[in-house]
Amino acid sequence: MHPRPLGSTGLTVTPVGLGLAALGRPAYIDLGRPADLGPDRGIEALERRCHEVLDAAYAAGIRYLDAARSYGRAEEFLASWLRQRGLVPSDLTIGSKWGYTYVGDWRMDAETQEVKDHSLAALTRQTAETRTLLGDHLDLYQIHSATLDSGVLEDQAVLAELTRLHEEGLVIGLSSSGPAQAATIRRALELTTAGAVPFACVQATWNLLEPSAGPALAEAGSAGWGVIIKEAVANGRLTPHGHGKEKDTLVRIAANHDVGVDAVALAAVLANPWADVVLSGAVTPAQLQSNIAATQLQLEPAELAELTTLAEPPTRYWQERATLPWD
Repeated sequence: MHPRPLGSTGLTVTPVGLGLAALGRPAYIDLGRPADLGPDRGIEALERRCHEVLDAAYAAGIRYLDAARSYGRAEEFLASWLRQRGLVPSDLTIGSKWGYTYVGDWRMDAETQEVKDHSLAALTRQTAETRTLLGDHLDLYQIHSATLDSGVLEDQAVLAELTRLHEEGLVIGLSSSGPAQAATIRRALELTTAGAVPFACVQATWNLLEPSAGPALAEAGSAGWGVIIKEAVANGRLTPHGHGKEKDTLVRIAANHDVGVDAVALAAVLANPWADVVLSGAVTPAQLQSNIAATQLQLEPAELAELTTLAEPPTRYWQERATLPWD
């Protein structure tokens, strides 16, 4: 796993990073999660599992880790792992996000698992919470799922606070979600060019079913931004747990290279020159190793062309995603 720059941010990442969304809370949107994670979802059990996967990631050479305030106890689990391993900030790059609050109360049946709040008050509170846990290990701080309709990109008080955090040494970015990702990314680029806020990184959904943000991500990369890709396996649809029309194509191409279908999905992300790092959402070391195989997989041009035919209309993709259960 060879280190590479995260755009022009000055941070170093690896082609595959580890996202902790599925390891920090008992319920998450992932097909096959009951089989992958098992029934023991207690806090201590999930902390052990999180540490196990973090150990495997570090041993494999992964040096970018992704968390968020809304990922249950992900930041807490990450902080305890860093202490146990005796790691210092220069050993890896860590990003986290603000803007959603976990309210699931460690219950699988909670009607609401997280609440969106892009206010200045939320930013101030969550920054303090993250820094208490991660301290100087925090390198990248992002708005969690920024959208145009939330108004966060026009909130002058929030933008001023993000600028202040940048001046204190944090790299500032945003993550995006939904069918209007491209418009959100381009608005953030406009604001940065105008000097309104120092965004330098974007984390977006791009996968074989939902590649619509690709042109905007290419523009961000050309502007020197770091580009991080999340949901590369479409919340499990591009794994062995998937069951759509795309599965036959993925299985055939994966067999050609003796890898799993998830590795094909991640390799398709890394085939984009603007993609600095793709996040693995693995919950077991075996899943992580299967994901990492993507770094050694070079898809043929004809295979990449065939894989582009799997794309769905963005609105349909996001509507289906919204129906997936917190399992």
